[in-house]
Amino acid sequence: MAIVQAREIGFRYTGEWVLKDISFEIEKGEFWGIIGPNASGKTTLLKIIDRILVPQEGSVCINGINIREMKRDALARLVAVVPQEAPLIFPFCVEEIVLMGRAPHLGKLRFEGKKDHEITRRSMEMTDTLSFAHRNIGELSGGERQRVLIARALAQEPHIILLDEPTAFLDIKHQVNFFNLVKTLNREEGLTVISVTHDINLASLYCDRIILLDRGSIHCMGTPSEVIRESNIREVYGTDVIVDRNPQAGLPRVTLVAANPSE
Repeated sequence: MAIVQAREIGFRYTGEWVLKDISFEIEKGEFWGIIGPNASGKTTLLKIIDRILVPQEGSVCINGINIREMKRDALARLVAVVPQEAPLIFPFCVEEIVLMGRAPHLGKLRFEGKKDHEITRRSMEMTDTLSFAHRNIGELSGGERQRVLIARALAQEPHIILLDEPTAFLDIKHQVNFFNLVKTLNREEGLTVISVTHDINLASLYCDRIILLDRGSIHCMGTPSEVIRESNIREVYGTDVIVDRNPQAGLPRVTLVAANPSE
């Protein structure tokens, strides 16, 4: 049985449909990417999987159970989210933020025990954040903060991690480091990963399967080689590109075509 099943999802905020007839199935341990132009419905779809938004049509099931029937803490024990960035309202230290990931597992007394602190420490070890566990989150670089958010997500002990443009504000080095870490956790811990990204080349390198959204509908879905093709990119993004192969990985690589290339 698929770990995530989306069946004929339809969603609109007020007027026109933002998503329409969205259906797919994700197997446990797969790494999926969701790509598409601005306003194609990528983040909306991620929010529906996390039940932040409720679709007017269709359903999302996790392990065969409709998420509408789940309590919020039960869903949080299955699904964790790593956002683009987290608002730094209070000056928490790194360890405190990672420990917040244990909230769905706490009992009525809501106090962390030895097990919670052990899981928090292990999550920081896995993400290489233990060395600055007692530093204020506001003192960290963008790459360090993103590792802390992954650690917090891992502390939830989820089956599924949702990534919402997590590398949007990171430089190339930190983008690669971030996705290398997530891919390692995907392979070694069996985590199912669903990532929204604007970077088609990163999606090609790291994802097992990709959904290409176009104005709220699935234009195509499949492996990177099946989805990342010149015709698909031209039709959905409205721009000319060259798609060849990454010389190291052998996966599709997208290069922009300049309108007026220099001589």
